[in-house]
Amino acid sequence: MVANSSNNYTAKNINVLKGLEAVRMRPAMYIGDVGSRGLHHLVNEVVDNSIDECLGGYNDYVLVKINKDGSVSVLDRGRGIPVDMHPEENRSALEVVMTVLHAGGKFDKDSYKVSGGLHGVGVSVVNALSEWLIVEVKRDGKVYQQEYERGVPKYPVKEIGKCKPNETGTTVTFLPDSEIFKSTKFKFETLAERMMELAYLNKNITIEIKDELEGEEAIYHFKGGLVEFVKYLDENRESLHKPIYIEGEKENTPVEISFEYNSQYSENVFSYVNNINTHEGGTHLVGFRTALTRTLNTYASKNNLVKENSKISLTGEDFREGLTAVISVKVAEPQFEGQTKTKLGNGEVKSIVESIVGEKLAEYLEENPGVGKKIIEKCLKSAEAREAAKKAREFVRRKNALDTMRLPGKLADCSINDPEHCEMYIVEGDSAGGSAKQGRDRRFQAILPLRGKILNVEKSKLNKILENNEIKAIISALGTGIAEDFNGDKSRYGKVIIMTDADVDGSHIRTLLLTFFYRYMQDLINQGKVYIAQPPLYKIKKGKEEFYAYDEDERDKILKRFKSTTEEKEEVDETGAPKGVVISRYKGLGEMNPEQLWDTTMNPETRTILQVNLESAARADKIFETLMGDAVEPRREFIEKHAKYAKLDI
Repeated sequence: MVANSSNNYTAKNINVLKGLEAVRMRPAMYIGDVGSRGLHHLVNEVVDNSIDECLGGYNDYVLVKINKDGSVSVLDRGRGIPVDMHPEENRSALEVVMTVLHAGGKFDKDSYKVSGGLHGVGVSVVNALSEWLIVEVKRDGKVYQQEYERGVPKYPVKEIGKCKPNETGTTVTFLPDSEIFKSTKFKFETLAERMMELAYLNKNITIEIKDELEGEEAIYHFKGGLVEFVKYLDENRESLHKPIYIEGEKENTPVEISFEYNSQYSENVFSYVNNINTHEGGTHLVGFRTALTRTLNTYASKNNLVKENSKISLTGEDFREGLTAVISVKVAEPQFEGQTKTKLGNGEVKSIVESIVGEKLAEYLEENPGVGKKIIEKCLKSAEAREAAKKAREFVRRKNALDTMRLPGKLADCSINDPEHCEMYIVEGDSAGGSAKQGRDRRFQAILPLRGKILNVEKSKLNKILENNEIKAIISALGTGIAEDFNGDKSRYGKVIIMTDADVDGSHIRTLLLTFFYRYMQDLINQGKVYIAQPPLYKIKKGKEEFYAYDEDERDKILKRFKSTTEEKEEVDETGAPKGVVISRYKGLGEMNPEQLWDTTMNPETRTILQVNLESAARADKIFETLMGDAVEPRREFIEKHAKYAKLDI
C-alpha cells in the first residue's frame, strides 16, 4: 500500500500558485489572521506606504476614510506611485506594484532611505484580499486609474483626468473580501489608535480619519512629537518633572527619545523602528537602558546624592521604576528577530543610541540639577523597595527551583510534562474549580482555582505583590519567575486560560489577572500563551434537545430555529420563546456540572477561547492605567463613554 501511494505522487501533484493566488490561499501568512486584527492590518499596510513618503520628506498629509459602503479609502500627498512602463515587466509600474509580491521601491535605497514596509508585499496583499480595489495616482499634471477584482486588473492603467502640475499623491480604495474575512466591518477606534500613534511618531504629518457610517472623525497632528506622546501616556499619572527630549543622528541613523519619571511603580517603555512597534525590544532599547543607568549612576556619584556609607547601590532596575519612555529610531536596513519579528537585531544601533543618550542626558542633568535630584531620589526609594522584594522573589524562585513537587496545594496538575501540549486554567472560586477538576482531561489540563480577587498590581510595589497568596500560586505554578527574573520559555504550560464567571465580579477578576500578566509577565502575552475562556451564557432546552448559546445573537438564532419548526399559532412564553422551550442563563461557572463545563468550555474540539494579544502596547498601557490606576476621573469618563456597549447582570 505504501509503495502504491508513493507511485501516485508525481509532478501532477505539485501545485504552482501564480500571481496573488498564494495570498488568497494562505492569507494568515501575510496578515496574521482573518479576524479583526488581520482586517485592520490591511489599512495599516496602505497607510505605511503614505508614511514612508513622509519619512522621505515627500508627504505631510494622510486621510483615512471608512466609506458608507464599508470600503476604506487612504489618500496621501506623496509623489504618487510611478505609472510609466516597467522595463522588465512590460506593463505599468503601478500595475506591477499592485499585483506582484515583493515589488516596490523599498528595495532601492535611492527611492527610500528609510521605510517601515520592507518586503514589498503590503499593498499587493491588500489587493489580493479585496473584493475590489481602485487606485488613483496624481503625477505630472495627470490623474491615472486602475481597478481590480480580487487582485486581477479589470483594464490597463489609464488616464482619467487632469490635475495641477504640483498636485501629486495616491488614493487607494478597497473593500475587503467577505469570502476571506470573518467580518468586514472596520472599527473607527481601532484605526484611530494606530493613526494617532503614527502622528506622535512623525511630528511633521497630519493624519485625518473619518467614519462616514458612524459619523465619527478625528485629526491628529502633534508638533511636540514624542514629548506629547509621553504626556499622553502619563496623563493619568503624577509626573515628577517635564518630559526630557533627546534627538541626534549618527551613521545616518536618526534617534529620537522622550522620557519622564512618575510616581507609579511600573516601567512603560515603547520602542519603535521606522514606525514599527518593536514589542520585544532589541538593540535600540538595550542601548537606551545602558546609557540611562550609566549616566544617572555617574551623576548621582558626582553630586554625592548617594551616601558613602549607604548599603544601597543603584541598579538598572531602580532606574526603570516609574519610567515612561518612547524610543524611535530610523534604520536604513533593519534586521528583525524574535518570536513576532518585532525585535531589532542591528548591533550597530546599540552603540549609536547609547552614545547619543549618554552625551545628551549628561548635558541635560548638568543644566537641570533639580530634575536630576528628583530622579535620583525616586530611584533610591525604588532600591529600598527592591531589597524588600528581593527576599520575597528569592522565596518564590527557591520554591520553583529546588522542589518542583512543592507546587501550590490548590493546583490540580496535569500528568504529561510537555509544555507545548499542556494548559492551565485559572478558575474563579472553589466551586467552579471543583467542577473544572472533575470535568477536565487530566492528561494535559491543569486547574488552579483562585480564592477571591488577586491584588491590583497597578497600585502596588513588587514586594507587596509577592506577598499575595494568589499571585504567588500563579508564579509557582507557571515556573517562569517574575519581573526581572521572568523567562517565558520556562513556562510549564503552553496555554494559560483565564476562566471566570460571566458577571461583574468575573470581569473584574479577569481584568486584575490581565493587568498582572501585562505588567509582570508580558512576554507570555507576546508569545501568544494567554487566553480567555468563553463559557456559554445560555442553555436552551426543549424536550431532550439541548443547545448552548455564547451570546444573545446566538440565543436568538437558536430560538428562531425552534420557531421555524413549530406551527405559526403555537403560543410563546414571556421571553418570546416557543412554548415548551426552557432558557437558562448561566451567571456562574459553578452552576454547570463537570460534563457541561467540559462540553462547552474545556473540550478543545468544541470550546471557544480568545487569544490575548497586544495590537497596540501604548493603548494597552493607557487602558490598564485608566481602569486600574489611582485617578478616578479618567475611569469615570471611560465608563460613561463605553457604557452603551455593556451588557451586565448585576
